[in-house]
Amino acid sequence: MPDGANTAIEPSGGFRIFRRDDAPLKTKASKQGGLTDVSRAGLAMLAEAGLGDGAESRLVFEAPGFSLIHVWFKSGFPLYRHSHGPDCLYEVIAGSLQIGEEVLRKGDGFFLPAGTPYTFAVGDEGVEVLEFRNEPLRDSVVHANNPAFWEKAAETIKAHRERWATEARPQ
Repeated sequence: MPDGANTAIEPSGGFRIFRRDDAPLKTKASKQGGLTDVSRAGLAMLAEAGLGDGAESRLVFEAPGFSLIHVWFKSGFPLYRHSHGPDCLYEVIAGSLQIGEEVLRKGDGFFLPAGTPYTFAVGDEGVEVLEFRNEPLRDSVVHANNPAFWEKAAETIKAHRERWATEARPQ
């Protein structure tokens, strides 16, 4: 081993099979950092409006230095601007989303270096994504700090919540 490279690497645990449907639904949000009074109040407003009804998230697989999360955002879900500590790689597996000027559909994806703030607009039929991280899911940082955004997002949730109750997964 080269000098300084004597740190042991944790084993990945060997061959494993995982199934999305066997993964438990994540019912608790990851730890949110970067909160201001505005974003804290905004998140509370969205929770009260029914934000949890608009997305389904499952931690499908986790090993040292790696995690895979499956997320279904239902139509009109108001994703707030945020960032994550690790690098993240996303693949659209159903539906569509728009990030910047780009519309991404099944088979498309994007990479975000650690700490890059982002948001995207969920397509009319919703979107399912696989999120690959180079470390386990632990936290995110909220960057949305405009009261008008949070108010509009709460109204969007109220307008979509009834539809979300029976919405089918995108194709």
